Amino acid sequence: MDIQKKSFGNTPDGKEITKYTLTNDNLMRIVLINYGAILVSLENPDRDGNIADITLGYDDLEGYLDDTAYLGATIGRYGNRIAKGVFILNGKVYKLATNNGNNHLHGGIKGFNRVVWDSEELRDENAVSVIFKYLSNDVEEGYPGNLLVKVKYTLNNENELKLEYEAETDKPTVVNLTHHSYFNLAGQGKRDVLDHIIMINADKYIAVDDELIPKGAYYPVEGTPMNFQKEESIGKKIKSVQGGYDHSYALNKEGDGLSLAARVYEPETGRIMEILTTEPGLQFYSGNFLDGTITGKNGRVYSKNYGFCLETQHFPDSPNIPEFPSTVLNPGEKYTHVTVHRFSTK
Repeated sequence: MDIQKKSFGNTPDGKEITKYTLTNDNLMRIVLINYGAILVSLENPDRDGNIADITLGYDDLEGYLDDTAYLGATIGRYGNRIAKGVFILNGKVYKLATNNGNNHLHGGIKGFNRVVWDSEELRDENAVSVIFKYLSNDVEEGYPGNLLVKVKYTLNNENELKLEYEAETDKPTVVNLTHHSYFNLAGQGKRDVLDHIIMINADKYIAVDDELIPKGAYYPVEGTPMNFQKEESIGKKIKSVQGGYDHSYALNKEGDGLSLAARVYEPETGRIMEILTTEPGLQFYSGNFLDGTITGKNGRVYSKNYGFCLETQHFPDSPNIPEFPSTVLNPGEKYTHVTVHRFSTK
């Protein structure tokens, strides 16, 4: 197990950005930066031992400074959408930026993906970690409360990437943290992901309108193109879904512990990724807005469906939909969220 630390350049206001490279004993490697608490790359072997980077991203800091696709980013304070950029908490109306059409998306104009985090590294015999910390000040992007956030990335020798989130506040607020890596198990920039085989452990999903705002609470997946209870390719029914997949699933869960949310298999390389989480929901996004205008790592161009996201989180617009689990965090409480990405081959 090893961690290497290097400079990744400087922000326009002169802050130096640090790059951490974490490697396990099985040739799996991840690269993190403290700008946006971003996962820059994830390299692992296929069934024949060939190493490839399986996440979309950029070669340099400038790419992340200009990024609008949230490649590899930590998302907050609120992942996903809040309708009209408005929510009511304890009788008070809070107005947020409408940075996605008429709605608020992923924390606003300067969400957690666009700030510099404090960071520290940890080592032991079986794992290496980086902890990122950020204090989001009261009324930042319109949200109430000083919110102290921690995100811990851990790589172990079981080929697991573990993400642990914590947050505490001094005023009632809403919190929904998530991770926004785009995966392509064939290798980043190689081809689209439509032949990837996916299983999502959910028998209900959140139907949305044309602005991707929930129409209501839960709808059965049975008999719809949203049904991935049994393994199917991403591309099999995608043409039946207006715009492609960008939907939240209500996971089949018992209790508050880790449970399997999804499994993805890439037939040509044999790579498998399983996702386990404590969260109630999973946002499945099929890279519909990638359009060939992003040039990523090693000069690879990211076209439509060249990556998919599986974002563990609460549901979109939860502050405005009482039927959904609450995203309210009060003083004296601690927000916690754990997600594990487990990699193997067959």
